[in-house]
Amino acid sequence: MNTSGDRLKALLRECHLTASDFAANRCVTPQHVNNWFKRGIPMARLDEIAELLCVNSRWLRTGEGNKHPGFADSNDATSPDQAPMPHKPAAYLEVEVPFYSEALHPDGSGKTRVVHIPDRTVRLTCSVLEAMDVSPDQAMCISMIGNDMSHKIQDGSTVAVDRSLTHIVDGEIYALEQDGMLRIKYVYRLPNNGLRLRSHNHLESADEVFSAAEVQAQQIRILGWVFWWSTLNRRRPPMPYTLEE
Repeated sequence: MNTSGDRLKALLRECHLTASDFAANRCVTPQHVNNWFKRGIPMARLDEIAELLCVNSRWLRTGEGNKHPGFADSNDATSPDQAPMPHKPAAYLEVEVPFYSEALHPDGSGKTRVVHIPDRTVRLTCSVLEAMDVSPDQAMCISMIGNDMSHKIQDGSTVAVDRSLTHIVDGEIYALEQDGMLRIKYVYRLPNNGLRLRSHNHLESADEVFSAAEVQAQQIRILGWVFWWSTLNRRRPPMPYTLEE
């Protein structure tokens, strides 16, 4: 990595952030971020981005010195007794986020409900939460079930949700519970408190429209805004046959 743009791209990959997500957080266009990848980060933005991603601005700019704050440079005249105690770099500090999933209702009806799964958590880096302005105590994780959101979010991907953001912003992705079923959809408001749910895989899944009465009857509730998801390849690459000589 020879430029600050190369280092920025690697940092976003470490934090599981896309260029689009990072651009939205910094209130710029994805093209701006792609330009930074190619030409380097503008000097006016270096300190702010270094602080956000928990790295030293000098390292981000030049690649020299220590990557993370809290470590003495090898050129510093600090004696071993004065050197700070090593600690885990801030960008890699993690929090355990509770995991929720569908579970059978205990009434024996065969219906499901969305509940917290005891003793199951997902570890997310603090830098991801900070970049998306999500409080750790408001984060939850779920699994993507089905292919409604493919190819954006593959079936089986782990999805992180901000429970504090349930106000609908048209076209954003939300996790929701519908009559006990866990769903992930683009959500739009309609007049008179109606809802429109849209899949990314719209060729197989048509838009679903609900009136206010149907929203209430089917107990549709927004669980939170989807701010991160893991990426799974659809299949393992084919390997060449090993032939005995």
